[in-house]
Amino acid sequence: MTTKIPHEPQKGALNSAPLLDALSTAVFSLDRVGRITTVNSAAETLLGRTRRGLQGEPAAEFIEEAGAWFPLSENAGMVSYASLTELRRGLADPVRVRAVLSSLSAEDVRASGLPFDTACLLEVSELEDALQAERSAMEASVRAANSELLRNLGHEIKNPLGGIRGAAQLLETELVRDEDRECTSVILEEAARLQSLVDRLLAPYRRPRTSEPVNIHEVLEHVRSLIGLEFATGLRIERDYDISAPAVIGDRGRFIQIFLNLARNAAEAMTSERARGKAEIVFVTRIARDVMLCGKRVRLALRVDVVDNGPGIPEEIRGRIFFPLVTGRAEGSGLGLSIVRAFVEEAGGAISVESRPGKTDFTVILPLGSRKEAEKSDRSPTGGTGIKI
Repeated sequence: MTTKIPHEPQKGALNSAPLLDALSTAVFSLDRVGRITTVNSAAETLLGRTRRGLQGEPAAEFIEEAGAWFPLSENAGMVSYASLTELRRGLADPVRVRAVLSSLSAEDVRASGLPFDTACLLEVSELEDALQAERSAMEASVRAANSELLRNLGHEIKNPLGGIRGAAQLLETELVRDEDRECTSVILEEAARLQSLVDRLLAPYRRPRTSEPVNIHEVLEHVRSLIGLEFATGLRIERDYDISAPAVIGDRGRFIQIFLNLARNAAEAMTSERARGKAEIVFVTRIARDVMLCGKRVRLALRVDVVDNGPGIPEEIRGRIFFPLVTGRAEGSGLGLSIVRAFVEEAGGAISVESRPGKTDFTVILPLGSRKEAEKSDRSPTGGTGIKI
């Protein structure tokens, strides 16, 4: 059994280095015998304990294998250990983690601002989170390549398209017979349709008009009214809001486009449910803490879920649903969700989806503005303080 070794905290040791607190990975700084000298905020969250309470605890209390790594010899030079193991969390269930131990030089410790008796760092990441991060990095690389291709393609189409439309308009003024004019009308209509497609392709690359505090509940209420008019029968829209959330920062028009697209997709997918009067969309907002957004750790964020009770996303396209030109509808362009994702990421957020028959849940997570910024926007569309509307 591992026992706690008496350890006198040094002055200021409770404050972990600011750089460590910016990481989403749990990091423990340890002395030569494996006792915790300090931890970052992610480690506090992972173990459900405070920095002060963890100081002086042996790492082997949480990772059994760590007992074999210590003590570190002063003459051993730089050492490193890595292991896939279990992290024990008291009464909470243990979790599978990837643990990496790296020794530090005295110069590293001084430069980092860590407690002077620190000898090494232990990085701990939940295995599922680590695998998800790798998958996300691969997906981001593919999306970036696809986006660059589409942007270049859009510009290459747009240039000659203007010439085609101009020539057709000029030709139309010189034609006398109606049947000839019908041909130029077809050219102009198809050119306009192609222009619209190109504009949608290039939309994510245009800078937003404004960046200001936006009350997301007011945005959702606006979307609710638009969807209610478009799908007047057979569809019910419920709301479950945490109206204590402060504002998000971004372009209001783009936020409307994000949630209008998600809600419209949900409504269009529920054809049979609407015919039976059973279609339902639910807007849910909640505060999220300690989340990773765009490669950065965010302490406070707003989670918005758009949930429907439709047939679900076909399994064969579920993993590619945010890629351009991927759609489950014969009449769809496959651009809507790729634009949604681009707008969400432009606002510093992230979007994901979980889907099965009977329930599809699109989750948008956005970093929150400060409370001071939030005061500039209305707290709720109704001025109330309840949660469910």
